[in-house]
Amino acid sequence: MATLSGFYGWTDTLKGVYYGPGVIQAALPKLLSTLGGKKALIVTGKTLYHKTDVVKTVESILRTQNAYGATFYDIGEHSPIAGIRAGVAAFRDNGCDIIVSVGGGSPIDASKAILYYIQQERGGPMPLQIAVPTTLSAAEYTVGAGFTDEKGNKTGVMSPELAPAGIILDAELTLATPERLWLSTGLRALDHAVENLYRPVTPIPLKALAYAAIADLFEYLPKSKADPGSVEVRQKLQIASWMSLWPLRQDEGKFAPLGLSHGLGHKLGATYGIPHGITSCLTLASVVALQAEIGSEDDKRSLAKALFYIQEPSKGDLKRDVLTLASRIHGLVESLGLASSLEGYKVPKEDLTKIAAQTVGSEGPLHAKVLGLLNDIYVPGFKVGA
Repeated sequence: MATLSGFYGWTDTLKGVYYGPGVIQAALPKLLSTLGGKKALIVTGKTLYHKTDVVKTVESILRTQNAYGATFYDIGEHSPIAGIRAGVAAFRDNGCDIIVSVGGGSPIDASKAILYYIQQERGGPMPLQIAVPTTLSAAEYTVGAGFTDEKGNKTGVMSPELAPAGIILDAELTLATPERLWLSTGLRALDHAVENLYRPVTPIPLKALAYAAIADLFEYLPKSKADPGSVEVRQKLQIASWMSLWPLRQDEGKFAPLGLSHGLGHKLGATYGIPHGITSCLTLASVVALQAEIGSEDDKRSLAKALFYIQEPSKGDLKRDVLTLASRIHGLVESLGLASSLEGYKVPKEDLTKIAAQTVGSEGPLHAKVLGLLNDIYVPGFKVGA
């Protein structure tokens, strides 16, 4: 397992990613020293805090460094604003100067928002975050913080300074993650990798990483379901998640979102209480199938090339190859036991037109196509044709 351990450093905000089974014990003190953190607020979720020993492990390490401030665990799914405000108070009241987030996308994004509001309140430089992810959602590699307002609407803040300053990928800490959460966030990582293939700002080297992520996610997600105790497989999946959304600096004013699957996921997630990993399970295959119809030739070629990485032979036709990729994604979702429907999550059918309009606008042929996609995934049993 030596090849699964190592270090990667980047400039500016992200000072380092430590990865490997058991690496938390050495990595957290090193990052605290590098970043000058003296007193840490742990930000996590209630389930992780009350039902596992993961947070206690992090608390223990911080105490040995005389750097433990407090633990704040009132962060719910989709990071409600009330929890973020309470987190700001916890950071301030306990005299903390750094956050250690532990968990999935919600505590990591909530920590970014907490630090944003702390900086707005105090002025001066942005306080820093060390992220310790226990899912595969990859929120730790982005500069944005998504959360929900008082009305349940998705909102957020964005700044290069919000990116975590340190990341620790320790697969041993993921063993307590519920299977459905672990595997569905793996589909979220697949969503990142696939949509990076046609994202306008993705440079060529990052597309190579996206293909590598696709290959590993297709291989190791089924293996993790079959053997959930394999730390080696989990570490490979954490690295695949990293490759799916490799840190990328975008020039100011030139930010490009990932794609339609993510756009739909943001509209579906917070409003209807659907976990982001599950939104990817719902939308990704159908969005890829739609790309076979509406995508540019370059985008279709990029998607079709992914077949090589999942050991699927080309059909000799670009459109058929993209549809085959969509079918394989749908098959992966089903094989992992993650198939669902909008109806199953009690999304009102009369809301589909509004969801399509919020995502792509209310006029033009694309609205009609996205509305058709939503109708297709509304009921259970939808199959993507190849």
